[in-house]
Parts: sequence; structure tokens; C-alpha cells
Amino acid sequence: MAFNFMEILAYQLGNNYVKDYLVALLFFVLATTVLKVFKYVIISKLKSIAAKTKTEFDDVLIKIVDDVGWPFYLLSALCLSLQFIQIPNFIETGVYYVTFIVVTYYVIRGLQTLIDYGARKIILKRQKEEKGVDTSVIDLLSKILKACLWVVAVILILSNFGYNVSTLIAGLGIGGIAIALALQNILTDIFSSFSIYFDKPFQIGDFIIVGDDAGVVKKIGIKTTRIQTLQGEELVISNKELTETRIHNYKKMEKRRIVFSFGVVYETPTEKVKKIPSIIKDIIDKIELADIDRVHFNKFGDFSLNFEVVYYLKSREYSKYMDTQQEINLAIKERFEKEGIEMAYPTQTIFVNK
Repeated sequence: MAFNFMEILAYQLGNNYVKDYLVALLFFVLATTVLKVFKYVIISKLKSIAAKTKTEFDDVLIKIVDDVGWPFYLLSALCLSLQFIQIPNFIETGVYYVTFIVVTYYVIRGLQTLIDYGARKIILKRQKEEKGVDTSVIDLLSKILKACLWVVAVILILSNFGYNVSTLIAGLGIGGIAIALALQNILTDIFSSFSIYFDKPFQIGDFIIVGDDAGVVKKIGIKTTRIQTLQGEELVISNKELTETRIHNYKKMEKRRIVFSFGVVYETPTEKVKKIPSIIKDIIDKIELADIDRVHFNKFGDFSLNFEVVYYLKSREYSKYMDTQQEINLAIKERFEKEGIEMAYPTQTIFVNK
């Protein structure tokens, strides 16, 4: 029996002896077992260790390794075992191509996981900095990056298959130009949304004025931005238009400069005219949100002696401005009535000579 067994091991089948096939099979089983232990034991241990750390990056790396499926492990074991036997060139080439495709697939998946991790971290950071922030731009960028990875992967695979990819790349370039020309307006709005997102001329919740329109920014989308106007309706403006025009952003304003005027009648005595600046200053000094800048008797009007008042409001809120201005107006009227100072209104005096 020993002789017969040795004869069987020495029997040549194809370009290899039976013992070579047995050695290759042994290494295939051994490699598969080791890889199985690595996947189900070692990776589980690494998961439990990574779960105890403060950083998330190690969890992502473990997830990338854990997501590698059995096709990769079986092909790895197969490639190792084939080193012990001679196989036809077409089989060797086929195994190489299949292995390259599988490895490329899992590498791209791992890179996609890293892109998703980075996008998620950026989104969480933005949401902490600003409530209700629109993160669609980050989502779009991550999808574009992942799509580009697959394009690169296909080009690499075709290149390894012996295909002349320079023609394909040139075709993709021409096709990309044609698509860009066809979608010029849409792409312009998309790139404008990137500009708005990274440059941050305004954010959600800001009160802005664009041309003749004013309102609060409610959403910054990929193609358009939505504004709630003072009248209540929703105004939709293309991102391209917003990046090509001047925008007044009142949320960036730390304090508001207010200028208003009033007039008193020409019959007002000079002594009372001189008292008016100190009266106005006294009124505004008593208001917590207002800081007086100046009060001047600035000109002789057609029917009144005109005064100009400048003060700063320590708030960007429009409603606070209106409340403060109303308080000032009422106080001026009340003080003028006490002082016997008459506010002017359009009048015309006719002098008749007898």
C-alpha cells in the first residue's frame, strides 16, 4: 500500500505531480483557515478595542477591513496555493484579472467609507456651529468624489486588461465638455452653491437684501436659495444670480446707524431752538439700546427749521429698531408739548399789502 501511495504521489497529471496538487490544496485550506480566524476572531477583538477609544477613525478603519468579503480571502488563498503548481497561462491570466477586479472593488469601497466618514464629520461640525444648516452641498460633493473613484477604477481595470485607455480618456473629455455645454446653466448654479457654502456671504436665518427684495434666508439648495420676504411669500433665487449681485447682510451688522429728521415752525423762539439738541440727547440717553451720536440744527427748510439726529442702535433686529424709534418719537412729542415747541407741517403764509 505504501508503494502504491508513493506511486500515486509521483503520478504526473498535467505539468504537476499529484503531491504538488496536494501541497497546493493543503496551503489553500491552511490559508483559508488563517484568514477565517483573522476575520471572525482578530477583527472582533480589534472592534472591541476600538470601541473603547475616544476617536472614531480607528472604528472606520476596522469597518473597512471587516467589510472585505470572502471573495477576497478565497482569491488570496487561491493565489498563494497556485504558487506550488504550474498552471496554463490562460488560467493564470484569468486568476490575475479576477483578483485585480476584486481587490480594486474593495479598495474603492474602503475609500468610499473614508469619504462618508469625512463628510459626516464636516456635517456634524456645521450642525453644531449653526442650527438648521443645509448640508446638501457636502452630500453632493461626497457623491461626486465617490463617482470619480469608480470612473478611475474602471479606467485602471481596462488599462490592466490591455485596453488603450488614452482613447477612452479623450472620449470622456469630449463627452464631458458636451455635457457641460448642455447643462451650463445648471452647472453654474451648482458651482455657485459651492461658492456660497465655502465663502459664506450669508447663512440660513440671515436677513438679506438682494436688489429690491428683502427677507430671511430659509434654505440654501444646490440650484436655488429660498428667502422668506417681509410680505410673507417665499422668494426663490438662483445661486448664480446671488453670486453675481450685491447682497446686504444685516445679520453681520453689530449695530444699526439711524438717521432721522424733524422740523419746528419758524415762529419758535431762538432760546427754545437752542434747547432742542439737549432735549433730544436727554431723551436718547435714557434709552438702553440707543447711543446718541449727534443732533444738529442743519438747515432752514421751506416751512420749518430742520434738525438732523444720528444715533446707534445696539441691535440688528428690525423690530427693535422700530420699537426704539417709536419710543423716541413719542418722547419728543411729549417734551415739545411741555416746552411749548410746535412741530412744523407744510404751510403757506400769504402777505397782502394794502
